[in-house]
Amino acid sequence: MGRGLILGIESSCDETAAAVVERGARMVSSVVASQIATHARYGGVVPELASREHLRAIVPVVRAALAEAQISLSDLDAIGVTSGPGLAGALLVGITYAKALAYASGLPLIAVNHLEGHIHAVLLEERQALGVSSAEDEELNGGDEAALALVVSGGHTHLYLARQTAGIWRYSLVGRTVDDAAGEAYDKVAKLLGLGYPGGPWIDALARFGNPKTVPFAFSQVKTKTHLEGRAPRTKAASTAPIGKLDPRFLFSFSGIKTAVLRYVELHGLRAEAEARYLRLYGEGRAANPPLTKEDALGLCPQGTLDLIASFQHAVVGDLMKKTFRAAEALGTGRILVTGGVAANKELRERFAAEAGRRGMRMAYPTLKLSTDNAAMIAAAAWPRFVAGEFATEGLSADPSLALR
Repeated sequence: MGRGLILGIESSCDETAAAVVERGARMVSSVVASQIATHARYGGVVPELASREHLRAIVPVVRAALAEAQISLSDLDAIGVTSGPGLAGALLVGITYAKALAYASGLPLIAVNHLEGHIHAVLLEERQALGVSSAEDEELNGGDEAALALVVSGGHTHLYLARQTAGIWRYSLVGRTVDDAAGEAYDKVAKLLGLGYPGGPWIDALARFGNPKTVPFAFSQVKTKTHLEGRAPRTKAASTAPIGKLDPRFLFSFSGIKTAVLRYVELHGLRAEAEARYLRLYGEGRAANPPLTKEDALGLCPQGTLDLIASFQHAVVGDLMKKTFRAAEALGTGRILVTGGVAANKELRERFAAEAGRRGMRMAYPTLKLSTDNAAMIAAAAWPRFVAGEFATEGLSADPSLALR
């Protein structure tokens, strides 16, 4: 074993990323090619376009990551790549290139679950901050102390009980969304209101200028339906677990609030306003960024719309908080990890941190840079598997609904 350098490759959705991480504990380089400009006009990711953009970007992105780390392929110990869940075509671009690199350089290949990568984004930054290696994780984390991980993004809203044993992290699914992910609801509401893509940054930026108590959105308890007993939910990563095996108290559902916003828009005649706003922001191929001041926000949206946005975000964050802390209490864990693209949300971070402080719990997030999809998290998650000799076979392929265990 050399320096313990692993090249990570991530292409599960709309960002082509490569990074070099040393022993799962120090980020040496990280390069991300975003496709936001490509998909913004559609208000969401178009799978075929995503695959084409990955094909264009994968080679220069990997070269840039190696150059930034000032190393060559011969300096690496292994290559880690996202094998799922995600878009099949997008995943295949990264997997095919990673397999070619591994074969040509004689390096072992490690398959990484995208959701585990997000969890390791938090762990990587904890190790970097404390100057410890992945091998010292168990001592850092109190031996076999479990952590409750909320992975919340555009494609996923999952609760996992994560526990490290003999250097390897293992996961038990505790809760998940039965329909839309939280980030997906953000994107759809933003599109409905004529805002930008991805919707999270727009909603978060505008929400602080509205009154979150104006529209009384509420979430009802998700009930287990007898006709779905033993069947998997029809969502991304659906094979994760059947609905009937999960505690209904820890299940999420965001399709209802998305529909409630739609009904509010129709009832208050806001559709024409939203269409005009979209044309203003994206007419003639222009791009736009979320407003930073209240004056700019009011220039884009009337106060009533800002109040609607604030109420939507307040309700979503509140539901995420309630079920996450309820699960932590039920499972007896005092440590919570929040990760994924929605973990970049300012209100979410503030409210989760405040609640954790009141309960005397440990709370950790990744930095904003590592909250969204990146390859450093993939390389970090690959390291303990490299140490354990868990290598991918020649038959490795994309698994769009890969479960995390």
